[in-house]
Amino acid sequence: MLRCCRAAAAIAAGCAPGSPRGRCGLAMAKSKFEYVRDFEADDTVLPNCWIVVRLDGRNFHRFSEQHEFKKPNDDRALQLMTKCAQTVMQELEDIAIAYGQSDEYSFVFKKKSRWFKRRASKFMTHVVSQFSSSYVFYWKDYFKDQQLLYPPGFDGRIVLYPSNQNLKDYLSWRQADCHINNLYNTVFWMLVQRSGLTPGQAQERLRGTLAGDKNEILFSEFNINYNNEPLMYRKGTVLIWQKVSEVITKKIKLPKEEEEKEVEVTRTKTKVVPLHCDIIGDQFWEEYPEILAEDS
Repeated sequence: MLRCCRAAAAIAAGCAPGSPRGRCGLAMAKSKFEYVRDFEADDTVLPNCWIVVRLDGRNFHRFSEQHEFKKPNDDRALQLMTKCAQTVMQELEDIAIAYGQSDEYSFVFKKKSRWFKRRASKFMTHVVSQFSSSYVFYWKDYFKDQQLLYPPGFDGRIVLYPSNQNLKDYLSWRQADCHINNLYNTVFWMLVQRSGLTPGQAQERLRGTLAGDKNEILFSEFNINYNNEPLMYRKGTVLIWQKVSEVITKKIKLPKEEEEKEVEVTRTKTKVVPLHCDIIGDQFWEEYPEILAEDS
């Protein structure tokens, strides 16, 4: 509305909308209060750096308990997070790749992105607000029988990575964190749910254990091979852009025929596709070199 009013005022004064201030002598374009803009901080991020916006659920431990999330992993919650992340990528420009696990998602904007003049506050607030509103909007699609009891909260941070290797190491760190946390949570909840330990007792049982110890507990006491657990739990979710062929049905009117007929048409569309795979090794980056391409 404000932009419309400004445009109308400019036209009334004989100026084209968006004309630089001062060229049309529009007195109302300035006021004595405009000096307050000088207090705004310049938050333009450095050029030629990957821009990563990481989003985390705020107090999601309590949120998951209040909404009865299944432990150690709730497919509904993980799929909802991915749906929100896909919405962010589809709505905002220049996101090359995203990675998510548990209640967090990292969005990587291209090194040469000029989106919103590379203002850090714009990157962060747009991602967090789009994700948060999507979480509420799509909640009912995944938690059909669970009412949303109160609004979820998310916070965000922005970090710059100057080199491709820095970015790859960041994403590797987040995936390694996914493995560490999921292995611990899998053993912890098995001890609570199937061995009858209290959370405190389970925590004490796992104190000082290494990955091999946790794998041994799962296998020897619960007959669970951790390597057979779903990849979504162990590796998290990677979102990339891919060209996908899809078949749609269209009604067309053929020559010399009076009635329309339904025909199947194949079209190629670029979509945000979820993958559950390893991104720590080189294979992923060799398979999708366009992610790191300078002109992507």
